Amino acid sequence: MTSTSPTPRILVVDDDPDIVKYLELILRDNGYEVLTAPGGAEGLALARSERPNLICLDIAMPEPTGVRVYRDLRDDPELRSIPVVMITGVLPQFREFIHRRKRVPPPDGYIAKPFEVAELLATVERVLGAATPVS
Repeated sequence: MTSTSPTPRILVVDDDPDIVKYLELILRDNGYEVLTAPGGAEGLALARSERPNLICLDIAMPEPTGVRVYRDLRDDPELRSIPVVMITGVLPQFREFIHRRKRVPPPDGYIAKPFEVAELLATVERVLGAATPVS
């Protein structure tokens, strides 16, 4: 990261503590501030209170599911502009499912589990570079 702007904050929402720790280490090592949430309800609360610059969201979580959290983010006028990267082990099926939905726009990026570090960082940089600042 070679920006003079404030350090981007990324919220990682995943119910697998190993994935959360792995993502947190990768992102911190690459200059990002990282917030973590072990589930959807906690993730929504942190999104509301902290206004991260990006959310990395797992799909396969217990209630509320990642799909529900994503829908709630997009339905909330104060949160809908925060970019979301979906992280899932069922990428082809999920991408087809979400693109058929008319109610919410597709997410800003997808990362398939298991993921490569370079792919994760490239996706994060691309999405953050395309995002408008969150106020």
